[in-house]
Amino acid sequence: MREISLTTERRTQLLDITDRVRESLAGANGAAAALVYVPHTTAGVTINDDAGPAVARDLESALEKVVDDGWDWKHVEDPDGPNAPSHVRSSLIDTQVLVPLAEGELALGRWQGIFFCEFDGPRERKVYVTALA
Repeated sequence: MREISLTTERRTQLLDITDRVRESLAGANGAAAALVYVPHTTAGVTINDDAGPAVARDLESALEKVVDDGWDWKHVEDPDGPNAPSHVRSSLIDTQVLVPLAEGELALGRWQGIFFCEFDGPRERKVYVTALA
């Protein structure tokens, strides 16, 4: 297992981590797939269009609208404000993706990238990458 460390800058932010995942898989000869896992309850990981930053910004905005910060949240233990919406957004996105490997390379589509999804930032975060035989 390899660990990627990240620093986010905004409460809701998608970061393209595709190249860092590729680097983490160096030397994973013979592996059939890569598991990319986020060990946080207010963050996630997804695969989507990486052709430009506008797609990530649109996803950030959409998730903030689908799960509104202003709802009557019951889970409000965070002194900086309720992070219940962050938990819900994380559950909608999920905390892991499984990507097949072809000859040791990520078998992503032409426009696909792997995105770390921050929902409770800014924070220091980790992503785990495991090559699976």
